[in-house]
Amino acid sequence: MREIVLDTETTGLDPLRGDRLVEIGCVEIFNRMPTGQTYHVYINPERDMPAEAFAVHGLSAEFLSTKPLFHEVADAFLEFIGDAPLVIHNASFDIGFINAELDRIKRAAVPRERLVDTLLLARRKHPGVSNRLDDLCSRYSIDNSHRTKHGALLDAELLAEVYVDLVGARQSQLLLASEAQEIRVNAAGDAPRRQRLVPLAPRVSDVEREAHRAFIATMGEKAIWNEYLAAPVAPPAG
Repeated sequence: MREIVLDTETTGLDPLRGDRLVEIGCVEIFNRMPTGQTYHVYINPERDMPAEAFAVHGLSAEFLSTKPLFHEVADAFLEFIGDAPLVIHNASFDIGFINAELDRIKRAAVPRERLVDTLLLARRKHPGVSNRLDDLCSRYSIDNSHRTKHGALLDAELLAEVYVDLVGARQSQLLLASEAQEIRVNAAGDAPRRQRLVPLAPRVSDVEREAHRAFIATMGEKAIWNEYLAAPVAPPAG
């Protein structure tokens, strides 16, 4: 299943009071594994940058003044996310800004049914403790030492790793990798194959097995099926 891990940076906390998007970062994952495909863009908010917001992400109004407006990147952004579920930390915040920008250019809002809120997932799994992105990285031993300031693409990349742990997918990946390694070792003849503790019950009855042998016997001694039987089946006497 294709999912998009998404993060944004903004000029403030409330799009209804004039705050705007300034950065979008997306990471594509497929079956809970990053594909290497990303989408990243800086956006000119057409307004000043409050000091409080600048302290969080370090994006100045001067830097952003040369970047595209949202309507210039909307098509590329919507094409990248497609109809995939959107994995977002504190999803109501980011989607509120995205939908406000879409509304300004008369485009349809992203429905909230598409959202997977990792903050809610984390609160259910780790109740009573802080579940900020930095806390989750520490909890799951994910290196975020290069995160000196918030950045949409960097935070989306970190969140993609956190999400895999939150939903328990990393352990499944490790088990699959272990089984794949066992298959490779067995193929090389370096280790015995893993055996079932209790063999599966045969699904072919004795009657069916004898009927199959009788059918093979009609094919003659050179029938290739004879190679798979305990002993060649002689053709019936005429």
